[in-house]
Amino acid sequence: MNPLPLTPALLTVARRVVWFKEPADALADPVHFLAYMMTYGTVEDLRALQEIIGLEDFREVLDHAPPGIFDARSWAYWNLKCGRSPVPPLPVRRGVQIRPSRSVAEQ
Repeated sequence: MNPLPLTPALLTVARRVVWFKEPADALADPVHFLAYMMTYGTVEDLRALQEIIGLEDFREVLDHAPPGIFDARSWAYWNLKCGRSPVPPLPVRRGVQIRPSRSVAEQ
């Protein structure tokens, strides 16, 4: 994905939807930023992006979506908007799997 320009409008959107990072840092990772925008963005936020981001960019975000950002509703909406039906499962975090401890009776 191409880098996003540091326009005043995009910096404003980044400040609001990726509140835990500096706006320029948020825009430096377009997939991460757009995943947050697709989940928490408003219609006004989308307007700030309409000249910069196209449907293919949104598809790329869905293809590389970081786990834990999208909620089920946003995930379903954007997949359908991008022509993906049936909607694939939400991305999940991979890592260490902890097995439940055995009860005293099982030991």
